[in-house]
Amino acid sequence: MANPVYALGIEGSANKIGVGIVSADGEILSNPRFTHITPPGTGFLPKETAAHHREKILGLVEKALEEAKLTLDDISCFCYTKGPGMGSPLSVGALVSRTLSQLYNKPLIGVNHCVGHIEMGRLVTKASNPTILYVSGGNTQVIAYSQRRYRIFGETIDIAVGNCLDRFARIIQLSNDPSPGYNIEQLAKEGSNFIELPYGVKGMDVSFSGILTYIEDLVKSDPEHKKYSKADLCYSLQETLFAMLIETTERAMAHCNSSEVLIVGGVGCNLKLQEKMAQMLEQRDGALCAMDDRYCIDNGAMIAYAGLLEFLKGQTTALKDSTYSQRFRTDEVYVVWRDD
Repeated sequence: MANPVYALGIEGSANKIGVGIVSADGEILSNPRFTHITPPGTGFLPKETAAHHREKILGLVEKALEEAKLTLDDISCFCYTKGPGMGSPLSVGALVSRTLSQLYNKPLIGVNHCVGHIEMGRLVTKASNPTILYVSGGNTQVIAYSQRRYRIFGETIDIAVGNCLDRFARIIQLSNDPSPGYNIEQLAKEGSNFIELPYGVKGMDVSFSGILTYIEDLVKSDPEHKKYSKADLCYSLQETLFAMLIETTERAMAHCNSSEVLIVGGVGCNLKLQEKMAQMLEQRDGALCAMDDRYCIDNGAMIAYAGLLEFLKGQTTALKDSTYSQRFRTDEVYVVWRDD
């Protein structure tokens, strides 16, 4: 009888550090993580974020193994986020994974962060061949699979939608705990007066930087929030950004003759975005494939599972190639585990 196959994955491309263990049949055995949270009005810097990850990583590996009831000897391969992401935080996962691979003489697999999100979404929601909306703090892409590549149909031409939300939260001094986007979502529920903002759809691409500048100017012109309440600003920003994303996603669906939309990435657990996407899909007799914060937000299990798919097809990363990069596009990955 063959030995069971388990992958341990480390994700640390931004402000979250996570370790996950997944079995060959896709069972998520453990998935603990920590978030580097900074004071209101501030973002997270690479140096401090990497220091946070170094402090937490070994305890997370121990916790993941304990929850999975496994030892490092049981792990078949070690997977890490190769990119895209912030350089210093990425280095932590790469270093620990390399070390474990060398100590235990097990294969190493460098994983594309975006593909990790996609494959976790397909695993959890059972989506077969969806149009994918990938929305996070660092990425905004509309994606569909074709001929062993995840093809990008549209993307942001400046900042990501999550970065736009995060930076607006700083402007109005919202808390970063548990996340700025979540706190915008909650405050937006109290808003009712829609404030017209620029609408930045450029063909299949989107632009968010001008919207952020415009709404920042509104806040500066009304520092006491007498004309524009924080709740109405959050409500209006969400409505505008999400309408742009749904428009481009629907266009990609029509092009691909798709009946499913899979939303992945940290912004994907926003219930208002899910609700508005579901309304569009209802008109097209389509289905929404969405997840909660356990799997939408960066986590180690998604890296473990995507790496495991490569490992089971005989793909590994040589030590000399076990680098990390701030830039690693989704469509650069040859999807060897799919032949549909």
